Amino acid sequence: MSLPRAAKLFPRFAACRPPPPILRARGLATPPPPGLSPPRTKFLSARRIATIGIVSSTLLGTALLAPVVYADATAADGTGKAGRSSQAHDGSGSASKTPLSALVRTYVVYSLCSIPALVDWSPAILSTLLAIPGVRKVTEAVVRYTFFNQFVGGDSAEEALPVLEQLRAENKGVLFVYSVEVDETAPGSAGPQAASAHKQIVDETLHCIDVAADFEDRHASGDGGKGTWVAIKLSAMVPDAEALRRLSKYLVDTRPPTNPRVAFPGCPRASDLDVLSTRPAPGASGTLTEADIAALCELRDDLAAICERARARGIRITVDAEHSWYQPAIDAFTLDMMRKFNKLPSPRRRSWFGQRQDAKAEEVGTQPLIYNTFQGYLRRTPEYLAQSIADARAGGYALGVKLVRGAYHPHEIEVHKAATQSRMDRTTPSGSHELSISPDNMPPVWLRKDETDTCYNEAVQLLVRLVREDAENVEAKGAPGPTIGALFGTHNWESADLVIDELVRQGLATKVQGEKGESVWISDAAMKRVAVAQLYGMCDALTDHLVSRTRTTSPFVLKYLPYGSLAEVMPYLSRRAIENKSVLGNGGAASERKRAASEIWARIFG
Repeated sequence: MSLPRAAKLFPRFAACRPPPPILRARGLATPPPPGLSPPRTKFLSARRIATIGIVSSTLLGTALLAPVVYADATAADGTGKAGRSSQAHDGSGSASKTPLSALVRTYVVYSLCSIPALVDWSPAILSTLLAIPGVRKVTEAVVRYTFFNQFVGGDSAEEALPVLEQLRAENKGVLFVYSVEVDETAPGSAGPQAASAHKQIVDETLHCIDVAADFEDRHASGDGGKGTWVAIKLSAMVPDAEALRRLSKYLVDTRPPTNPRVAFPGCPRASDLDVLSTRPAPGASGTLTEADIAALCELRDDLAAICERARARGIRITVDAEHSWYQPAIDAFTLDMMRKFNKLPSPRRRSWFGQRQDAKAEEVGTQPLIYNTFQGYLRRTPEYLAQSIADARAGGYALGVKLVRGAYHPHEIEVHKAATQSRMDRTTPSGSHELSISPDNMPPVWLRKDETDTCYNEAVQLLVRLVREDAENVEAKGAPGPTIGALFGTHNWESADLVIDELVRQGLATKVQGEKGESVWISDAAMKRVAVAQLYGMCDALTDHLVSRTRTTSPFVLKYLPYGSLAEVMPYLSRRAIENKSVLGNGGAASERKRAASEIWARIFG
């Protein structure tokens, strides 16, 4: 499929149209004034300490939802667009098996998350409480028994195994991720020990792959599906995330243009990382420093080790998307990994007698192995996805797509607005002190949610059709494959059902009648190439609905499951709470609270 033809598959965005009027962006929440004084000890009764601890722990629940799988919760009344109840749609769903204590915890957690002001102040409150001797342990205990247990699998990969077992018993898989992040700019972090923190994350990621693979070995299925994946976050694997931003700035300034043009953050090219090997003369690489290049070369080697381990153990890797000013660099590294580890063998040759001459061509292994994240809220996505499809076909590698809506919309709007204003005022040279590195006049994200929804759903339709074409080529023509795979991360009922409906429409799934009504049998060809995901601890009603609606021999639905010790993850999550406040937008927290309340009522009063 040519690039122009691929681009036409997004009918809403194929034609140029005038941009809608810029909407007034929601202002980012501002932290409390620096003069905030810590609570006085004489007012800290045991009851008040516990209450404040619960309030402050809102931070953890908010920030843990930050991975870019969310951003599309249903309406606050708990129904989808078709008026569906957000209760589980099957009597065998996990909601009926959830302990009452867990339902009460869910209700408390989402009740607190439904209060925006509480979310705004929680980082300052939490940091204050953690600094008070005696109060720290109470606060940590409250956080652990509420938000930590709601959204985190455990302190270590091994401690999360019971959660994996429970989910597998419900025919749910896991997107496993070590959630600790490095903040090398924090006070006292410049020492040798802090300098190796990112290497510890790399080592733990390798361990995470081994734990996931060992788990899969005990639960192997015959349909080619894999129920345990591993996610990685590149900004956590470098000593200073600014190196990624500076590489992104360099790429934006030096990449050759594409036709059609791809909006910022642009489209990665095979030559993006040449700057790491050619070692340009001082000043030729723009804002990149020698330390940046050394750190990025180390990152490239670490990613190669991670991918080698994943290939050897048969575990798929997804690369999380981040803010747009990191994304050009993240895309470049992910393309570099895909070109090497998603490489497909040459088409099989046949002799005069019809026998295969090249047996090695059949050894495809787990493909696609590496998945990049495509964000539906970015204006570039239609053209970027079309260009990525064309590049993968020309380059002979499998394309792995994790499609999400996106997690940083308010922050992206605000940062772009501030950068544009500073350039107009000429107070800040472009790219020197700003986060934004976009050369575009428009923000990198769509301005209306319906544009994001349309972009996401059209990408679903395109990808499922390409999956069907790929399955036919492999089956009928003996072509190497799979050449494409799609993981649809969504909390939106309409989009989730669209995935299954499109599988049926494309002949990759079949409707069947059973004792509990109609369900959909997902074919082995689709199981090798398609999966759906939601966050652990959130949208369980949707997850149960998808599981009960489908019939598979291995998990078709995954839960994004982070792990890490409370002491490690809490400081970093507190700094991310405000910028990821949008995760709980669109009534998501209220919907979860109502679902838990309904189930509690049913348990107690029948």
